[in-house]
Amino acid sequence: QVQLVESGGGLVQTGGSLRLSCVISGLTFSGYHMGWFRQAPGKEREFVALIGWSGGTTYYRDSVKGRFTISRDNANNTVYLQMNSLKPEDTAVYYCNTARYTNDLIRGRPEFGSWGQGTQVTVSS
Repeated sequence: QVQLVESGGGLVQTGGSLRLSCVISGLTFSGYHMGWFRQAPGKEREFVALIGWSGGTTYYRDSVKGRFTISRDNANNTVYLQMNSLKPEDTAVYYCNTARYTNDLIRGRPEFGSWGQGTQVTVSS
């Protein structure tokens, strides 16, 4: 079974930075696209960013463009999300997941049905 473990969240002030990590096991990592998602209290989970299996393609939701950067290390089965210039509206639990096609990630439809526990990001005003 696929296992996803997110880490790196925390409490920061507006304008601060965090670097999230996600380690995935149970599949051939280099053959899948990876994405980050987030869920705020009382809201649906939403797409944040994705990176192609080779690392050559990235895509971000409009609200984080220019502030967040996604990257991956295939040798260590790890995907990262560098978050700069954080805002209170970025507060949420952040999750990672994978899919064979980029459109599936953008639409919140990961390849496998399971999700990790996520990592909490809280940005104070």
